[in-house]
Amino acid sequence: VRDQLAFREGLYPLTNASERKAYDEKFRSGFSVLGELSLTYDTWLYTDNVPALRDLALTFPDTVIICDHVGGPMGIPPSDPQNALETWKPVIKDLAASCLNVNVKLSGLGMPTAGFGFENGAKPATSRELANAWKPYILHCIECFGVDRCMFASNFPMDKVSCGYTQLFNAFKIIVQDFSAEDKKKLFHDNAARIYGLKV
Repeated sequence: VRDQLAFREGLYPLTNASERKAYDEKFRSGFSVLGELSLTYDTWLYTDNVPALRDLALTFPDTVIICDHVGGPMGIPPSDPQNALETWKPVIKDLAASCLNVNVKLSGLGMPTAGFGFENGAKPATSRELANAWKPYILHCIECFGVDRCMFASNFPMDKVSCGYTQLFNAFKIIVQDFSAEDKKKLFHDNAARIYGLKV
């Protein structure tokens, strides 16, 4: 099941969004069924909303959860773009350590909300430019969650404002170029297949 817990006043989504959604009794009643049906829960959100996801994950420890887009770092006002990484890092570290049922998708950094500004370029960003900008976020997630709880993913077409599909995945490859072949296979294939129960 894919859903959104994303909420920040004035930002997408502007409808059917609430900062209290994860705490709503009706929502949690429905959420409780996911574990019984062996279904996973994917959610995209902003860093501000990660504490709500943490509470949800702790309440339902047997439900497999996927935190999309590296937990939605905020690099645009009213957040301070210069402190986006340092604000986001401890939030992700705490989520990873507290909630072993949460996995993370290494994706979504091409969205304008991340604050890199590639969407304003005269031409799409190169793989090397993307890798240089995204590397601190990707490596921090892998460090906190461990290789087995991370998976690379695209966020197309949303990331298309910043880069091409090929450039995006080549950037991922550059970032983990020094990883072992086994770990690369987990990040690009095996973990997703296992977490989602896919026979591919």
